[in-house]
Amino acid sequence: MAAQGGGTGRHSTDRQDRKDVQRGAAVVDFVLIGAMLTLLFLAIVQLTLVLHVRNTLIDAAASGARYGTLADRNGGDARDRTVQLITAALNPDFARDVATSESTFQGIRTLEVTVRAPLPVIGFIGPRALLEVKGHAAIQR
Repeated sequence: MAAQGGGTGRHSTDRQDRKDVQRGAAVVDFVLIGAMLTLLFLAIVQLTLVLHVRNTLIDAAASGARYGTLADRNGGDARDRTVQLITAALNPDFARDVATSESTFQGIRTLEVTVRAPLPVIGFIGPRALLEVKGHAAIQR
């Protein structure tokens, strides 16, 4: 009987040791998982911002090109319209490098508007002229 009583005491000591080792583990798990989920969420938000900026620049370049090909307009008007759209939608820093040129696309004369803008890496901040988009429109005779 004495052996059984001693064995029971040892098991309760082992359980107490395990509880002491695991004490505070939930807090550490919460912090680690919370930090990982926060970084994942911020990465998704930043990717969404990059796609928004890219799509806005593409739309502004295409709209500017279409505007520049109207009967009484030219490449300068296309550039001005593109800068105006980008400034209204994003930030003037994204409209610093806008260029127009005439090109031939599948045998059709087109006006091409090229926009070089910063690639937003952290918020709207990023390296300059890393993001380049183009918009085309057929030149009307």
